[in-house]
Formats: sequence, structure tokens, C-alpha cells
Amino acid sequence: MSAIGLIARDELRLMRRNRVALIAFALLVVLTLVAAVTSWTNQRAIAAQRAQFQETAEQAFDAQPDRHPHRVVHYGHFIYRPLGPLAAFDPGVDAFTGNSMFLEGHRQNTANFGDVRQSSLLIRFGQLTPAFVLQVLAPLLLIFLGYGAVARERERGTLRQLLAQGVSGRRLFAGKALALGLIAIFVGLPAMIGFALIARQPGALAGPTTVIALGYAAWLLFWALVTILVSALVKRSRDALLTLLAIWTVGVILIPRVAPDVAGQARPLVTRLETDIAIQRDLRQLGDSHNANDPFFAAFKQKVLDQYGVTRVEDLPVNYKGLLAIEGEKLTSGLFDRYANASFATQAEQSAIMHGFAVLSPAIGLRRLSMAAAGTDLTGHRRFLDQAEAYRFDIVQRLNRLQAEAVSYADDTAKDAGADQRKRIADRHWDKIPEFASTPASGGQLVRAALPGLIVVAAWLLATMAACLLAAGRLQRNPR
Repeated sequence: MSAIGLIARDELRLMRRNRVALIAFALLVVLTLVAAVTSWTNQRAIAAQRAQFQETAEQAFDAQPDRHPHRVVHYGHFIYRPLGPLAAFDPGVDAFTGNSMFLEGHRQNTANFGDVRQSSLLIRFGQLTPAFVLQVLAPLLLIFLGYGAVARERERGTLRQLLAQGVSGRRLFAGKALALGLIAIFVGLPAMIGFALIARQPGALAGPTTVIALGYAAWLLFWALVTILVSALVKRSRDALLTLLAIWTVGVILIPRVAPDVAGQARPLVTRLETDIAIQRDLRQLGDSHNANDPFFAAFKQKVLDQYGVTRVEDLPVNYKGLLAIEGEKLTSGLFDRYANASFATQAEQSAIMHGFAVLSPAIGLRRLSMAAAGTDLTGHRRFLDQAEAYRFDIVQRLNRLQAEAVSYADDTAKDAGADQRKRIADRHWDKIPEFASTPASGGQLVRAALPGLIVVAAWLLATMAACLLAAGRLQRNPR
């Protein structure tokens, strides 16, 4: 057996004799399996619940009686964000952004009922998922198992003996890293088994699944090398442990928690109240459809009359109030989209600032990779909001067209005792409104979104490898 193999075997033998390490390893394996099972069952339960709520909302919408189409516009409709299969591995921002939306005319609502707003504050510190275990707890176990790998040899005086017997610093490093790398494989294996079962669900894509597996493999290897590196740079095992715990605390806990706050302070997001006030101000500037002398709508009225070759709205073959509703919804929706895009742009700037902290913490790059590949990042949430807004605009305009075509202008403006009944149309029209169907991102889109995070983790891994080579040479020259 080669010197590297002998060193790795000896290191594994020492780890096996450490009862505390074995107990910690067993507990992490159990915790990982519990996290995989609970996260998977929770995801399935949430998906089933949202599907049930969506079906109930569709039935309630279709069950409306004969009504005026504009009443249906204000009756509104609920839609729910479906969860992708990989959300069981990493739910991402789903707990923070909300999962349902109320759609109505003349208004663009946001998603509601995020789990964070309805649950204990403890959820803000991370949900028990396979991703959380691998991101936070697995590196901690590798630290406790390998912090004394090289420092212990220096303390016992065996390091100089190994080097004197012809074992180079690089071979020593390679043997220690091989041993801890094998442990890292066993540490990540339960989570990867759970991930493989999650990835077998319908809708899971091979590309994002592969990227996630590569990212977490590089993450665990990175921590194995960092642990050996620090153990080689300090003189005592105790100092190695304290240094590694400090690195883990800052890199895995502190920086990922502070980065969003820094981004929020650097690029403040306009509040919903401020946005509503600004929208109402801009709506007044657009024009008042109820004012006959309003320049914009007076010009619109004349354009419609000229189009149909008549001089009065009463002579139009369609209901002018319905045409007015169609035009008004175009204007308001364009305004809503402008403010929504401005909000998304600010959020994108915040994300860019937060991702910039990846130069200090590879955990930020890993989380970006994990959420992007799972489709549970901010981009995935925006995709749902964009589709929801497109659906809202479509159903509102369908109803406005029904008002223009199925309700006469004379009945719509009448005020006699039977006018309210004549304004209503048959309830069969509500069945023709299409149901909401969210279109998930393609595998290529998810992979492209995850690549920057994968590059960050790979860059940290390569930098650590280079540092290990330098430290191995230093160890050869100065074993003390």
C-alpha cells in the first residue's frame, strides 16, 4: 500500500476509536435521514393542500350565479403557487414570500401567507431540510473529526519522524485529506440518498439535480481540505479547533445572516403603502373615465366613434362601458407593471450585493446554487408573480369583453326596477374562464441560474487546494 493509503488508513483508525466522533457521526446521519423524510412528506402535504385549495377556488369561481361581468371582476379569484419536486430538498424563499394571491380588477396584489409570518421566529434560522444539514451541520462534524489531523502529529512529535522517513509534506496532506474526504462522502451520503429519492418525483429534471449534487460534493470536499489546512498551519490541536469554529461561525452563520441586512440598507425597498400612494397619484394623472371632459378619455371616445362610424355611444354595436373598462385595465395594468418592475429591479440589486459577499463566504454561493437549481429562489418567485399577473390581466379582460359584447349599453346605463336583472349574463360564461396553470422553468433555465453559485464554490475549492499545496511545502521545510 502507498504511503498516502497508509496515512489515510491510520487516520480513519484513530477516528474510529473516538467514541464521541462516532456518536456525532451517527446522530448526523439520523438527523439527515429525518430531515429528508420530513421535508419530503411536508412538501407533498403542502403541494396536495395547495392543489386542494386551488380546486376549491376554481369551484367557487365557477359556481357564481348570473351576474354582471364587472361584478365578477371585483369578485376576484385565488391562485396558489405550486411547489416543484426539488423544493423538498431546498425550499428556498418559499417560507418568506407567500404562497397565494388574490386576483382582482384594477389592482395588483402580492403573494400572502408566508410561513414565516404565521410561525415561530425559529423558522428564520433555517428549516430542517437536507440542504440545511449539508450546508450548516455537516461542515461542523468534519471540523470535529479532522481538526487534529496534522496538529496532533506535531504535538506528539511524530510529524518530524514521518518527514524524516521520506514521507513528503504533500503525501501527508493527501493521506489526511483522503481520510477526511472519505468521511465527508459518508456524511453526505444519507442526504444524497434522500435527494435521489426526491429527484425521482415527476417533474424533477436531470440537469438541476446534477448541479446540486456537484455543488454539495464540492462543498464537503472544501471543508475537508480547510480542516486539514488549518490543522497544518497551527501548532496545537486546540488552536486548530478554535480557528475552525471561528471560520465556520463567520462563514456559515454570520455573513449569510448579515449580508441581506446590508443589502437592504444599501438598496432600500419601497414599502407597499408608499407604492399604493404613488400608484393612486399616477392614476389620477392618467385620466378620469367618469369625467366627460377628461382629455385622454374624450380622445378615446372619439376614436371609438370614428372606428365604428357613429356619432353617439348609444349607436355603437358594442357596449361602450365595456370598451372603457378594457382600455382602463390596459392603463392601470401598465402602471402596475412599471412599479412591479421597479421593485424587482431593486430586489435584483439587493441580491447582487448579497451575492457579492460570496467572496467572504462560499456558503452564500452554495445557497444561491441550491435554491436556483431547485427553482425556489427569488427568480422562481418572480416567475410565479409574472404568470399570476398575466393570468389576472387575461381573465379581467375576458370579463370586460363580456361586458362589451353580452350586455347592451342601454341596459348597462338603465336605472329602472328591472335594469339590474337585465344587466346580468348567464353563469355558464364563468366556466369558460381558463384555470390557472403555472409553467415551471426548464432544466436549462435552472442550470444557467445555478451556474454562478457553482462557479463560486468551485473557485473556493480550487483556492483551498492551492493553499494546501503551499502549506504542504511549508510543512516539508518547517515541521515544527
